Amino acid sequence: MAEQGETPGGRRGYAGTWPPRAPAAQAGGYAPSGFRAWSSLVETLRSWARAEAGAGRLLPWVPVAFGTGIAFYFAADHEPVLPVAVTVAIALCAAAVLLRRHKVFPVAVMLAAAAAGFATATWKTARVAHGVLARPIYAVALTGFVETRDIRERTDRFVLRVVSMESPRKEIRLERVRLSVKKGTAPAVGSFVELKARLLPPMSPSRPGSYDFGRDMYFQRIGASGFVMGSIKAAEPPDSGGIALRYSAVMQGLRDAIDKRIGNVLEGDKRAIATALLTGRRDAISAPVNDAMFISGLGHVLSISGYHMAVVAGIVFFAIRALLALAPALTVSFPIKKWSAAGALLAAAFYLLLSGAEVATQRSFFMTAVVLIAVMVDRRAITFRTLAVAALIVLAMAPEALVHPSFQMS
Repeated sequence: MAEQGETPGGRRGYAGTWPPRAPAAQAGGYAPSGFRAWSSLVETLRSWARAEAGAGRLLPWVPVAFGTGIAFYFAADHEPVLPVAVTVAIALCAAAVLLRRHKVFPVAVMLAAAAAGFATATWKTARVAHGVLARPIYAVALTGFVETRDIRERTDRFVLRVVSMESPRKEIRLERVRLSVKKGTAPAVGSFVELKARLLPPMSPSRPGSYDFGRDMYFQRIGASGFVMGSIKAAEPPDSGGIALRYSAVMQGLRDAIDKRIGNVLEGDKRAIATALLTGRRDAISAPVNDAMFISGLGHVLSISGYHMAVVAGIVFFAIRALLALAPALTVSFPIKKWSAAGALLAAAFYLLLSGAEVATQRSFFMTAVVLIAVMVDRRAITFRTLAVAALIVLAMAPEALVHPSFQMS
């Protein structure tokens, strides 16, 4: 309430609480309520924008803009021109740097990040470009290296890096194919094999707007899927297959050894769930148990993500620190907390590689790595920037992750 009274100068006025009421009319006019509401909304949005553009608050919006550019790429009607997309992104990034001391700097950063996301997705598609089967081939002779192998409940599946391909139609050349075989007959990772197969084009969406499995296969450089016909024969490889193939063979050997060790004490779905939590291989879980876990809301536990990575890194961190703390000389003279963080980072990296480095696992590893590196350089470890940096790294390395349910749920 305001009370009317005399001011020290003899003028009549009002004394009341702050802030004073805005006059309903000025200069003999009347401000409509709709106009006042619109002005208030605009001013509120401006205040929010100024707050978000403040010191330290702009970084979390960068991956949002970067992802928006990737979304525009996947929504495009035709493939963009790579040189044009890269040139525009570089120009906008340069403009953002030049405008860093001006009020339009936040807008320039968002535009540059969106253009960078668009260019990154365009470049990734051009980099992984390969042949894709358009029509089924019912008899094709293939030779190649086995890159990955999945042990499933009823059948096994493996990815073959094609070295030679003989088919009635020679107009297509495939780099990789994914083949299904009878359970227990999948060849070992790293082996060179000869086989005959029936190949089918990548699966298209079941209805408009639904999930596109063919897109996932494209970014994995898999041009077709199918079934092995007859036996698989081992052959003499024309070369060693490269470092990547040897790495895949070593990691697959570790996964098989872990699964065999688990099989000595567990069996059935218990064994399959334990293997999924350690190695990321979930295909051996039976359909009833898999459906029950998803219906109960526990299906995400089978996907190695933030919880699993935090448990591994946390246990290693505290175990190393506790062991080092047993020696008083180390505790007084050396930064054992930083040493523990370094050990936990190595353990998390090994867990990432062992589990197959899926999108959810990558995102969790990058978040964990940012936290542990912050500990090692004496910076704040738990901030909202951790999520922003992890999202930006994942999108920069794998732009196709934006349209994956795992990334969207993260």
